[in-house]
Amino acid sequence: MGMSMKWQKMLVHIFIIGVGIFMLYPVLWMVFSSFKPERLIFSEPGLWPREVTLENYFKGWHVVRDTTFGLFFKNSFMISAVCVIANLVTCSMAAYAFARMKFPLKKLWFACMLMTIMLPAHVTLVPQYSIFHSLGWIDTKLPLIVPKIFATDAFFIFLMVQFFRGIPRDLDESATIDGCGPIKIYMKIILPLAVPALITTSIFTFIWTWDDFFSQVLYLNTVQNFTVPLGLRLFLDSQGDSSWGAVFAMSILSLMPTATIFFIFQKYIVEGITTTGLKG
Repeated sequence: MGMSMKWQKMLVHIFIIGVGIFMLYPVLWMVFSSFKPERLIFSEPGLWPREVTLENYFKGWHVVRDTTFGLFFKNSFMISAVCVIANLVTCSMAAYAFARMKFPLKKLWFACMLMTIMLPAHVTLVPQYSIFHSLGWIDTKLPLIVPKIFATDAFFIFLMVQFFRGIPRDLDESATIDGCGPIKIYMKIILPLAVPALITTSIFTFIWTWDDFFSQVLYLNTVQNFTVPLGLRLFLDSQGDSSWGAVFAMSILSLMPTATIFFIFQKYIVEGITTTGLKG
């Protein structure tokens, strides 16, 4: 029986590894193709390149005259970092109010907040664009950053509310007896205990902002304001003459920040999601 169970586990692991390799094959093909000369990318279908070159990375990095791909990385990092900080501050404050404080029509406002999660983003697209256009914010980073300051990501508010509700209220009462007000309770008790939820919010905010193409292509027009997704679009010529080697090379570089963050903090992602689901 013991040997039979070991063989079963081994077969399961082999099957899982095989499925994983099958799913990762397109990514592996892109990685190896980024080191192939342009003429061999599609004529040589195998993974291992017959000729190895770094020309694609050099060509991709200098995508536009007088502008390198580093500018796009800088813009993406700046926008993503500001969005992460804004979401952590404002979403946690809103979640604290919904989870621990009492105010008129609290349940109604919470229901309205949940409704915004179910509302398709395309419904608010035209009104938002009209508002930002009237404010003169088109072709600036403000439309991508300012909404985060007003806690517009209801998903993260809901995630933190679920986590905050699981923190014992006895801690609040003890802190109140010691003379702490709502702000001190929020700063000294709630936030230190909500680290998994905060890290989960930070990671998802960074990844979603970094990979966001639609909002950035809508509001950013000049190359100096372009982010990484918009920079990758520059390699795709509307006439069909595309630099695929440079696209693959810069795509690999653009994947590295999000992949690194995910693999380093994946334990906190699982912990944050599971605890928010269990602590209802």
